[in-house]
Amino acid sequence: MKYFLFLIIAISAATAIGVKSKENKVAEDESLKVSENYNAKLAQELGADDYGMKMYVMALLKQGPNRDHSPEEAAKLQKAHMDNIKRMAESGELVLAGPFAKNDQGIQGIYIFDVKTVEEAEALTSSDPAIKAGRLKMELIPWYGSAALLKVTEIGKTIAKKSF
Repeated sequence: MKYFLFLIIAISAATAIGVKSKENKVAEDESLKVSENYNAKLAQELGADDYGMKMYVMALLKQGPNRDHSPEEAAKLQKAHMDNIKRMAESGELVLAGPFAKNDQGIQGIYIFDVKTVEEAEALTSSDPAIKAGRLKMELIPWYGSAALLKVTEIGKTIAKKSF
C-alpha cells in the first residue's frame, strides 16, 4: 500500500512538472514573438519599452480660484497661455495640449509632458501665465502611454492650416 501511494504521488508530481514545463515553454515562445512592424531604431529614439509605451506626466488644467478677470485681461492671459504652450511644445517638453469641451468637472484642458518626474512637469506648468494669475490650476498625474505621441507635434505642423 505504501509503495502504491508513493507511486501515485511520484506520477502526480512528474505530471505536474511536465505540465508546468510545457506552460513555461509556451510562455517563453509567446514572449519571443516580435511584431513584424517593429522598428527598433524608432523605438529606441522615442524611448519606447517592449510594448511601444513610455511614462509621461499628464496635467489636467482646471478652473482656478481667480476667474474674475476683465474680458480684455482674460484675452491677454489666453494669448500668453497659448504662447507658453507653443514654447513648451517647441522645446519638446510638451507632447500634447488641448482644451476640453465645457463640462461639469471644471476641467479646462490637458497637457502631456515628456518628463521623468511630476516635479519637472509642475515647474513647466507653473510657468503658464494663466496659472500664475489663478485663472487655471493644475492636477498632475503620471501616465503610461504610447511612445508614438512624441511624433504628434511633428505631424501636427504638417496638417494645421492655421496657427494660434
